[in-house]
Amino acid sequence: MPVIVAAVQSDPSALIAAIIDDDELPEGLVPEHANDFAFEGGTTGTADDPGENINLGNLQGNGGIDVPTGAKPSPLFGAPVFSQQMLRFEEFGPVLLGDPASVVALDPFPAPADAVSVPNEQAVDDFLDQYITPAEALPSPFPTREANTTDLSPWQLVIETFLGRTLSDPPAEGRPPGENWAHQRWFEFFPEVFTITAQAGARTNLGLRDEIQFHTYTEGEFAPGGLYYNTVGPDQLGNPQPQYDGTTAGIKVQFHPGFPVQDPLALWTFDGTFPPKLLQSRYGEAILFRHYNALTIDPAANFGFGLHTLTTHEHNGHTAAESDGYTQSFFFPGQFYDYHWPMVVAGHDSINTGATDARMGSPNDLGGIDNLPGDWREIMSTHWFHDHMLDFTAPNVYKGNAAMMNYYSSVDRGNEEIDDEVNLRFPSGTALDWGNRDYDVNLMVADKAWDSDGQLFFNIFNLDGFIGDQMLTNWLWKPYFEVRARRYRFRILNGSVSRYYRIALVEEVNGSGGELAGLPGSGISYNRVPFYMIANDGNIMEHSVFFDGTTSMGGLTNRKGILPTQGIAERYDIIIDFDQFAPDTKLYFVNLLEHHNGKRPHVEIPLQDVLNGTYHDRQQEPADQPDPVNGRNNTDPCVARFLQFRVVPSIGPDLSMDPADFVAGNGLGLGGTDQTMIPLPGFTQAELDNALHRTFEFGRSSGTDSAPWTIKTDGGQGLGMDPRRLSAAPTDARVEIWHIENGGSGWSHPVHVHFEEGQIFKRGGNDPPEWERWARKDIYRIGRMDDSTDSVIFAIRFREFLGTYMEHCHN
Repeated sequence: MPVIVAAVQSDPSALIAAIIDDDELPEGLVPEHANDFAFEGGTTGTADDPGENINLGNLQGNGGIDVPTGAKPSPLFGAPVFSQQMLRFEEFGPVLLGDPASVVALDPFPAPADAVSVPNEQAVDDFLDQYITPAEALPSPFPTREANTTDLSPWQLVIETFLGRTLSDPPAEGRPPGENWAHQRWFEFFPEVFTITAQAGARTNLGLRDEIQFHTYTEGEFAPGGLYYNTVGPDQLGNPQPQYDGTTAGIKVQFHPGFPVQDPLALWTFDGTFPPKLLQSRYGEAILFRHYNALTIDPAANFGFGLHTLTTHEHNGHTAAESDGYTQSFFFPGQFYDYHWPMVVAGHDSINTGATDARMGSPNDLGGIDNLPGDWREIMSTHWFHDHMLDFTAPNVYKGNAAMMNYYSSVDRGNEEIDDEVNLRFPSGTALDWGNRDYDVNLMVADKAWDSDGQLFFNIFNLDGFIGDQMLTNWLWKPYFEVRARRYRFRILNGSVSRYYRIALVEEVNGSGGELAGLPGSGISYNRVPFYMIANDGNIMEHSVFFDGTTSMGGLTNRKGILPTQGIAERYDIIIDFDQFAPDTKLYFVNLLEHHNGKRPHVEIPLQDVLNGTYHDRQQEPADQPDPVNGRNNTDPCVARFLQFRVVPSIGPDLSMDPADFVAGNGLGLGGTDQTMIPLPGFTQAELDNALHRTFEFGRSSGTDSAPWTIKTDGGQGLGMDPRRLSAAPTDARVEIWHIENGGSGWSHPVHVHFEEGQIFKRGGNDPPEWERWARKDIYRIGRMDDSTDSVIFAIRFREFLGTYMEHCHN
């Protein structure tokens, strides 16, 4: 019975239904691939269509270092490094959900002219604007508990013309119909705010969301005169661009002003625009996230990669299964899917049920906190959401289906000034009651590749993980970012599909007085810069970890200013204090982890070899142009500096917390005890003694050419992905101990468990390192790396919602 936990049965929307077992299936049912018959259209009407138009001329073998994977190096069009200002994330700006009695019919979702086109960009903006700019959103049709099967797809006629046949009442909503996919606990957590977006082909930003940014371009560093009031900064000649003051209108989808603009078929993003998008959310305020599919009807109209069907996973939301982005609950072009995110913490039903603990709450816009039920030790902070389409997750995420989400709470409220003995006062700002982003910065780091025309490229013929040869930060190639001389919080997401990172921070020093030499003849050297980690995988840690060189990293020494390996989908929140540097100082993030292919990272390159040019064996910026060896890269170009910080004078006092106060062993608390940020929830000895143990082995046992990757469950046969198969059925709130093991074949696996976080007890048979010891995790790295191991053991429990969730490798 595929039930992870039991819903609250008193809730009128609770599902109570019998579920048949495999031995009760109707006689004659023939197993088939879950995506069979889902590719109708195109030239062949088969799964080959999504790859029909790939640029075959961009393919080539690259030898030992296959970067980019099976493809030619990405041209850089003579663009200078660190010559464009980094884009800050643009907020979706949720609005209050209005009264359903007030809904009136509005303009329908605009259809494209034909099956190979995208809708008109102004028409898309006009459609979305109907629900964005009013004080209260009145979406039409209004959200319902069960899927809406009454309203029909506004794209029906265009789809029928393409298919050459009529459709039988195609619904406007893509959520599967009926009680099994109804929103759980809908009336208990009825949505208070509404967010709408369309997944669309690349297009110029028209400033659609300017009015609904939390800061409204009038507060803090986003106000006139602030560092981030102008969204793109000066042009390539250093001339100001006032047309971007307080607006994103005019921003094109290009990785650098010197690069070509992206084709709508090559790159798909939320709204179809840059900057990347951010959802600001707070606990206790349930969200209705309506996601429209504005992609081409023909699956072959995709520049050769990616599929036009979508399913959106809010990674690692404590969310009911029907809104978790299950890999087979996809929706088609012209449809929408209503995701219900209740914004509750784990333990809501069993811990602090009377909402009496002041530490578990949400900012109320008035400087105070509204108490909420649940376990404050389960509060989360840095999330993201992305596509989870079966067989197409990698190309769809790579192509642009990725956004970030910040959770705010009583302890992490995004206001560094409020000192109520609960708020941790992380670097953020003070102008807003909650959600200040002046000094709280989201960074999405991802490797990409593009063809000779500068258009995004993905090798669909590779089954070992795709690796790009250029690193982008917030979708930009080698940008700079101005920072005040004060503390900043950076929420770093590895948004790649196969590449791991190991990021170092260095200060540029004029002359040879730094710790590490720069390029010969450059007159530049470098110092390593320490920093603090405060959160891991979206979870604030019990103690901060200072990367000053004294923290052990898998036996490696001298780790000052170097983060541990960051696997795909892992998030690391760190605090950097720029107050120690004089104005005009430049600092850099540097990636040290070399890949030869997408199976696993190969080796860390010594920081000094990256900075002094030894690794790339050249006297210039390593990634300026491909190495002149038959047009191939003979080193990994992503092992390089990728983001520059420029320090400017501070304005006013820094009121944020000092992360040094929360390092384990400092004894700065009452009675000489250690101060904690958020203590680990922990498990009683009785719970551990009675825990159910499960073992999952990731590898290639029993794999085939079409389904090479397998997972063995509790020693059983290795099986490939089948969304109809149930591998484990945890019961409500019982503690389980999961053993994640690497089955070999040279792979590293960033294993993701949906819905709940676990606490690592053992890594490779030993105690976990500091940054995992004090953390709760939703990504568990296994593999052959010096700070990873081939096994990990963690404890976890599942609560509050029922349904089918996933566990999988994020590579």
